[in-house]
Amino acid sequence: MAITLPLDSDKKLTVIFRIEAGCLGPEGESLVEKFCVYAQKGVETIDADYINWVIEPRHDKASAEMEYKIKNKKLDHKKAEKYLRLFEKELDEFEMHLQDKLANLIDDFMGH
Repeated sequence: MAITLPLDSDKKLTVIFRIEAGCLGPEGESLVEKFCVYAQKGVETIDADYINWVIEPRHDKASAEMEYKIKNKKLDHKKAEKYLRLFEKELDEFEMHLQDKLANLIDDFMGH
C-alpha cells in the first residue's frame, strides 16, 4: 500500500514530549513554559509529513515523558514502532534523535 505524504492531520502520529523544569537548571520552573514554546517551533518541521509534535511541561511526574497518539488514542510502544516502520524509521532511533534535538534546543535557549 502506497502512502501519500503529507498525511492528513488526523492520520499523523502525535508525539507528546514532556519537559521537566529541572532540565533547565535552577530557574527551570520559571522557564519551562517559555522553553516549551521555543522547542515546539524547533521541532515542528521534523518529519512533519507524518508527525504532529506537542512539547509541553511535565508538571505531573505520573505523566509519561513521551507519549504517542493517533486520533487522540494512546499507542503503546509496539504500535508506535509499527507506525514508524511504515516510514522506514526505528522508534529507538527516532526517540534518540528527538532527545538530541531537545538537548541542543535547551543549550540554544539557555545561551550555551
